[in-house]
Amino acid sequence: MTPPAPTHSDRTSRPTPDRILDAAEVCFARRGFDGTTLRDIAERVGIRIPSLYNHFDGKQSIYAAVLARGLTPILEMLARAVQEGDQEAPPDPLRFVTEVMETLAAHPDLPRLVQYEMLAGGENLALLLDGWLRPTMERSLELLHGTPAALHWKPDQLPLLQLALVNMLIGHFTMTPLTEQLLGQESDSVLGLEQATEFYAQAARLLTFGGTP
Repeated sequence: MTPPAPTHSDRTSRPTPDRILDAAEVCFARRGFDGTTLRDIAERVGIRIPSLYNHFDGKQSIYAAVLARGLTPILEMLARAVQEGDQEAPPDPLRFVTEVMETLAAHPDLPRLVQYEMLAGGENLALLLDGWLRPTMERSLELLHGTPAALHWKPDQLPLLQLALVNMLIGHFTMTPLTEQLLGQESDSVLGLEQATEFYAQAARLLTFGGTP
């Protein structure tokens, strides 16, 4: 489905750098880095290509900024969770899953961008891994070692558990078109997001803490 074109209000109500990143996030998610041009981004924002250079050095810097904007809050959440886990009881999956789901819901094209690059491979995948995903994965694995999961999963299974949890949350957004057809509801509605968050939190609790929902 082709994303709706930005309205005049969209073009004027927010700072230009934010609107550039909004447009770029959509374009990169649907066409990938190589398939997206500066013209695509500029036209979606409603500005000329030279105006992009008033805010960013080029396509690569826009791409990096899109990743930073979307993934930095998740990195910060993981860092807080690790620190709290060292000081208190293991963190509650509901709190963490809720924060991650709300962050991704605010940038639903970001998971699709990540998935697109994972499938495409190449030099931009290296940027994605080394710059953002690798630190995220390292911190989340550290967090798992501080939960009861370390007691009822084998050490070499913890990275697989980690991937399962990541894929579960990202997959909610990358699979949106299919789930909306199968379930017959808007998966990004408030009710749908709340239901999904509660379910994923229960699933995460079962996988990492054991017991019953």
